[in-house]
Amino acid sequence: MNSSFPGLAPLPSSDRARSVMKALADFISTSGVKPGERLPTERELMAALAVGRSTVREVIRQFQALGVMESRKGSGTYLLRGISADTVHMPLSFDTTHLRDALLTTLDVRRGLEAEASALAARRRTDADLKRIEERLVTMESVHHEKGTAGREDLAFHLSIYDATHNPLFPQLLEQMREAFESFWAKPFNRPDFARRSFPLHRTLFEAIAARDEARARAETLAILQIVEEDIREMSEDTDKAMK
Repeated sequence: MNSSFPGLAPLPSSDRARSVMKALADFISTSGVKPGERLPTERELMAALAVGRSTVREVIRQFQALGVMESRKGSGTYLLRGISADTVHMPLSFDTTHLRDALLTTLDVRRGLEAEASALAARRRTDADLKRIEERLVTMESVHHEKGTAGREDLAFHLSIYDATHNPLFPQLLEQMREAFESFWAKPFNRPDFARRSFPLHRTLFEAIAARDEARARAETLAILQIVEEDIREMSEDTDKAMK
């Protein structure tokens, strides 16, 4: 245990990221750290919790998405608002035993969130936002052409659109759903060509946002999600048949 930070102790190896989130939230609530004050460095957290740098960075990124922390280049990570393990927003969880039903359930929510986020991004985006969205799109297209799918890059593209709304609740909500999708995107339904049909629409969605065309941005988003729903239904049925 690092005596410099009472309340932070090595964590068990299972579910490290979630454990680090809880440990850091507990530390903040009991150590007297106030909003605006600097938090322990990455190196100090790694030593105190006996975890790797990637885990610490992942947790800090999640807290940043939730509006709890802010990283300042050359200065460190600062607390923006007080939290505890009881109040911090942990990622949403899904029953992946019935993956098809869980994914279709999230689509009901995503239609409302993503269609409105795309329209708001078209209205509010800055030149810097548009550049970031395009960079994420180009990365996604590159990976998709190389591997046939680009799940995590697709998520990063949509997150950049959420950021362009300049409403912090949109990226916070997407961030909470992110963890539930990661294992699925690794190889959805054992089909590397999943999302192939919706892939070209991401470019037209970007073009709508660039043109500040709110109605078209909303329509392109709904078209993407409609294809995703059709693919989920079709591919899950194929998987079920193959298992019989």
